[in-house]
Amino acid sequence: MKTEYNFDSEELEILNAFNNNKLIRSSTEKEDIENAKQAALNTINKYEEVLIELPVKDLQLLKKKALQTGISYQNLISALIHKYIDKINIKIIME
Repeated sequence: MKTEYNFDSEELEILNAFNNNKLIRSSTEKEDIENAKQAALNTINKYEEVLIELPVKDLQLLKKKALQTGISYQNLISALIHKYIDKINIKIIME
């Protein structure tokens, strides 16, 4: 199965330089890598605490399901919310 890519001109220039062994290391390579790592962490690790009141029975069932799956109930709740949001986004795009 062949995958086709649509590169822009800058990407093609980089790819050609790579293929012809003409890439050179940045003089600030270590600093660039650290900046990229920090930017990724700042994006990925942003969380905000939210207080949600749930019926005790629902919370007990969530905790039971979390134990069965081996994750914390907080992570299970987060995953369920994320999955729900993704489902909504797909419906909005399709409409």
